[in-house]
Amino acid sequence: MEKLTIAYIGFGKSTTRYHLPYVLNRPTIKVKSIYARSEKPEEADFSEYGIEFVRSIDAILDDPAIQLVVICTPPNSHFDYAMQVLNSGKHVLVEKPFSWTKQEAKEIFSLANEKGLIAMPYQNRRFDSDYLALLQAMADERMGQVVELESHFDRFRPQYDLPLADYQSGAFYGLGVHLIDQVVALFGAPDRVSYDIRSIRNPENKQDDYFDIQLFYPTFKAIVKCNHLVVAGAPRWQLLAQSGSFKKLEIDRQELDLKARLWPKDEGFGLDRTEDYGTLYFKDAEDGPLTTEALPTPEGDYGRVYDNLYDVVYKGADKLVSDEDALTVIEILENGMKDLS
Repeated sequence: MEKLTIAYIGFGKSTTRYHLPYVLNRPTIKVKSIYARSEKPEEADFSEYGIEFVRSIDAILDDPAIQLVVICTPPNSHFDYAMQVLNSGKHVLVEKPFSWTKQEAKEIFSLANEKGLIAMPYQNRRFDSDYLALLQAMADERMGQVVELESHFDRFRPQYDLPLADYQSGAFYGLGVHLIDQVVALFGAPDRVSYDIRSIRNPENKQDDYFDIQLFYPTFKAIVKCNHLVVAGAPRWQLLAQSGSFKKLEIDRQELDLKARLWPKDEGFGLDRTEDYGTLYFKDAEDGPLTTEALPTPEGDYGRVYDNLYDVVYKGADKLVSDEDALTVIEILENGMKDLS
């Protein structure tokens, strides 16, 4: 099997936690090199995989064997690095957020299209197990038309030790980018959006830790929320439809297992406990009995982003995240920041 040869720019938590554990177990991917400015102890953890650690970005950009470069650096560098990678003739996958502005994203896609290359944001949470469960619930014909969808990403982190920074360094750009992308992937661009974005732990800091975003569609709305002062959180997903509902309390377990230094190859990685399954609720009539069904949680797998990229490069498949979806998400984020400035 022909392998997709890739390299990384950046060797922080994003690379070591959310990328390498998945790609190093995939027979379709070869990680050739990683750029890090200086040597890090973590490099020893990956020595058995034959990865070359380089101290110059040019060592990656000038390497003809590398087909795709993954950018896992601070967000303010994403645009510049993406343009460099594309100008070197390589495909590019960019960690979230893809760019600060819609205009930057359009420039990246324009250059990629001009050169016949792939540029795509790393929206790994399209393969969260809880999101895949939601997709299964929505596919159930008994549900009927969607009335409202609510998505929560709540935490309890009362200690506030973030340095003063700009608006784009907060939870909306960092987490909202995923929640909004999940909605856009389902329903496309909304007709209009309302915003409530704040810092509740320290109002003097521009870094938001709370948002409540409502995305309006012709016959329903989707709500995405995040709050860093929630002891007992709301359901991760609550779907209301004409004849049924779906509720799932717990979020995907992949991140939790990765933080515990487990890898996708480990037994039980990312799998929900039975008690964490979502629940389907149905009524045949207003005065009919309520029936409930547990919905087993599908297996999440962030590495499926790379499966898609392999299929795009070698099989001509469509990109997981279309340019249109990516631009819609960035526009929603950017407009939310304009409301704060």
